[in-house]
Amino acid sequence: MEEQMHLSKSLSLGVAAIALLCANSVMAQVADGDTSTMKIGFSNSYSGNSFRQVMNQSFEAIAKQAVADGVIADYGMVSANNNVTEQAGQIQNMILEGYDAIAILAGSDTALNGAVRDACDAGITVVVFAGTVTEDCAYNVNYNWASMGKQEIDFVAGQLGDKGNLLEIRGIAGDSTDKDISDGLHSAAEAYPDLNFVGTVYGQWTSTVAQKEVATVLPTLPDVDAVVTQGGDGYGAAMAFAASGRKMPIIIMGNRQDELAWWKEQKDANGYQTMSLAATPSVSQIAFWTAQQILAGKDVPKKVEVPLLTINGDDLDAWLAATPVGGVANPTYTQDLVVKMIDANKNGDPLPATPAPNQ
Repeated sequence: MEEQMHLSKSLSLGVAAIALLCANSVMAQVADGDTSTMKIGFSNSYSGNSFRQVMNQSFEAIAKQAVADGVIADYGMVSANNNVTEQAGQIQNMILEGYDAIAILAGSDTALNGAVRDACDAGITVVVFAGTVTEDCAYNVNYNWASMGKQEIDFVAGQLGDKGNLLEIRGIAGDSTDKDISDGLHSAAEAYPDLNFVGTVYGQWTSTVAQKEVATVLPTLPDVDAVVTQGGDGYGAAMAFAASGRKMPIIIMGNRQDELAWWKEQKDANGYQTMSLAATPSVSQIAFWTAQQILAGKDVPKKVEVPLLTINGDDLDAWLAATPVGGVANPTYTQDLVVKMIDANKNGDPLPATPAPNQ
């Protein structure tokens, strides 16, 4: 009897330990050090397009709420109009103004190194996001662009039974993000020898440019089963195929409102299936919370990979309803969700999914 009781107690303790381990694996480990007297700044290299403007609005919304909640004392925002000399000067001003952390969307991976080093030497936490600097004192919050290409290829292969002809729409020639996405596409396609790239155009991440370039190349191509993209180009590609009279291929969308609206129309009319994925302007909120958590004492890796926003057919209606005409799907990143991203990077776990609106 005593042996059975001992075994029962051991099993109970084991179950409790497993339950605690499971709970800790899903609960965000939020650092609670006092940051209520601290200031967090945002240096944006450019604010001249709608994506960057929404990025600024997203940062300000979360920072303003953090001030109201007593999480931080103040915040500040500056934009450099694509001038790295001006951006470096603005960062130097933030150093003099006593900011405790600065989130930076850098206009160059090297030209800001001096200003970044000066900030670090002054004891300021620097978080560079949606890009990089080569100064290694900075934390880096960024996407894995190659994984975007892999997601697209794996989806297309699944829909086409691992074989078919692909048209690739790239971004801007010479851009590092364009290269990373394209390299990811072609690397992933090596696993599917019957997927063939039959054409490539540069759409410059712009619907009208993509439409023109696809329309120009289509007469030279065989049947196209799928179009792999980089964002902002899906609707233009769809319009080019519609005008050509060809069968509509699978076109990967990029979370713009016009892309989501067109996808819904086709889905409702004939069951059209695709997926949509892209970066989000509100990645600035991830940078904000990463900086705040570092200030609060959390152990944060120097490199934090963040998830692209992926929209599937089940979530399409919710994201479309939440995305303004002319806009792009843009979730709000809470402190809890960002801490889960940080913990996933620390532990080598899958990144948490971004929940659809109202979930």
